[in-house]
Amino acid sequence: MYLSMSNINMNVIAAAQAYIQKMIDSAPDAMKVLLLDAHTTPYLSAVSTQSALLAHQVYLVDRIDSALAPKKQEKLGHLKCIVFVRPTPDSLAHLMAELRAPRFGEYHLYFSNVLRKLALEKLAEADQFELVRDVTELFLDYLAINPDLYSLDLPPAAWPVYQGTLNEWNPNTLQRTVDGILSVCLAMKKRPIVRYACNSPLAKRLAHEIGFATGSSGEPGLFDSRSQGLAPATLLLIDRRSDPTTPLLAQWTYQAMVHELIGIEHGLVDLSHVPDIKDDLKQIVLGARDDAFFAAQMNANFGDLGFAIKKYLDEYQQRTASHATLESIADMKKFVDAYPEVRKLAGNVSKHVALTGELSRVVDAYKLLGVSEAEQNVACDPRDQTEAVWAVLRDEGVPDECKLKLVILFALRDPRAAQLPAMVQHLQALGGVGAAKVALVQHLVKFALPDPLSAAGGSGGAGGAGSMSTASVASGEMLLDRTRQLGKSVFRGLKGVENVYTQHVPKLHNVLELLIKGKLKESAFPYVDGQQQAGRRGSRVNDVIVFVIGGTTYEEARFVNQLASATNGLRIVLGGHTVHNSQSFLKQVHDTFAYSVTS
Repeated sequence: MYLSMSNINMNVIAAAQAYIQKMIDSAPDAMKVLLLDAHTTPYLSAVSTQSALLAHQVYLVDRIDSALAPKKQEKLGHLKCIVFVRPTPDSLAHLMAELRAPRFGEYHLYFSNVLRKLALEKLAEADQFELVRDVTELFLDYLAINPDLYSLDLPPAAWPVYQGTLNEWNPNTLQRTVDGILSVCLAMKKRPIVRYACNSPLAKRLAHEIGFATGSSGEPGLFDSRSQGLAPATLLLIDRRSDPTTPLLAQWTYQAMVHELIGIEHGLVDLSHVPDIKDDLKQIVLGARDDAFFAAQMNANFGDLGFAIKKYLDEYQQRTASHATLESIADMKKFVDAYPEVRKLAGNVSKHVALTGELSRVVDAYKLLGVSEAEQNVACDPRDQTEAVWAVLRDEGVPDECKLKLVILFALRDPRAAQLPAMVQHLQALGGVGAAKVALVQHLVKFALPDPLSAAGGSGGAGGAGSMSTASVASGEMLLDRTRQLGKSVFRGLKGVENVYTQHVPKLHNVLELLIKGKLKESAFPYVDGQQQAGRRGSRVNDVIVFVIGGTTYEEARFVNQLASATNGLRIVLGGHTVHNSQSFLKQVHDTFAYSVTS
């Protein structure tokens, strides 16, 4: 079931689903085919399923760039074709080729962003058989991850942010970024009042590009508040360079841990490397949309997570025990009615037990308790941390990558620390850290910007029959006992006492707190020219759209979610070029200095 546009309520998933519903409704009561491109395929997959599409008579989903292969040239005139693509030159070329040699009875064209007049004219010329029924701009040009978290899905390797220097945009990435942010604003039905970090030349350039696009010189009528029904919202632009610490830290909440220790790619988690993993769990779907357990626990700390999964496993065992004896026709009917739900529950329990087990294994193998404590103290504790860092560096059981990140954090804390050269030499002597990675220590120091506030002075499926074997349940319980014990050791602090593993607060949180209190100084976060009066007019900030140049993190997403939940009437959506873990962030910095800028 998809939602209507009237119910999106600053929810990026709901907005995306409403757009998909609008597409599907363009050809009601008809057998349909859906053609996508490389950009829109993950957008759709993030918020819909094959079964949901089938329920709306979408019987075939294909890529428009593969639909033209000779083996697929059969005519399917009984099908109505819905095309959903990004209006790029490649996708438009494939679409025009399809229209010149049509295989379907009619076409409904949807674009994820603004379609230029020249492109529309070329499409009209290609539609020689006059089969196009409508052409619509949808503004679904983002990847919806959580209800309050989006990504432009622009991996730095393909879309480098910088060109020449750290203060210059790559022009292709800049235009794509503007398009994506405007798409989010329009999907949220918001007219942006832009504020940007004063210390970031990239944020300033992006702010002015967005200000131009949303002003009278932009696309005609696109941001006309009266005709579009747009309400104002603060668009906050910040730079990853202002906080390089957050992506480097070990994580201790469910969604963030999975991304850091295993990786989440377009809602999928690859567990194929896990020893003795079942075939049906080698790749699992992880998202809040169709997984109530994950939606409830994705921000839970690792200690609480172990107890939650044990409760979830107990629930499954109770459900299956109630169906163990079928003595009457009524019992059989109840079992058949409940069977799909029980099977789904079994698959979900299996998934989360396997996932938590792998997290627990990696925490042990990487000695993350000691490593994380040292990381947090380096990042947050003003006392001297030199000996704590050396203790980790000398521990042969700690992976070299963890040692590298700790030295980087130490360098970010004090680039002139007396022991830093010796620590770098120690890294160079390690077998698992090459020269290119050791160079990241100095690269991150150059990459980092000062704090703008101080700068301004201010469901995988289950096995057969949807059941877990007795051995699986037993091993799951043993695993959960271990996870709970580990969780107790991690989160052993008293209520109200700051825990050593979760001391760090992203800088974004401080900025947002000042913003919603009306205390964010214009010297630190200026308005785009001409928007000062509109920004000051409202005494209270209710809706905020955040974009992090260079990529955001799940830790920041958790803080944003908690801040909005604790503040009556406040709604925030967070996004960035991508969602980083430490590996992807370090690769971005490496590639930036290797290919995009001069050191």
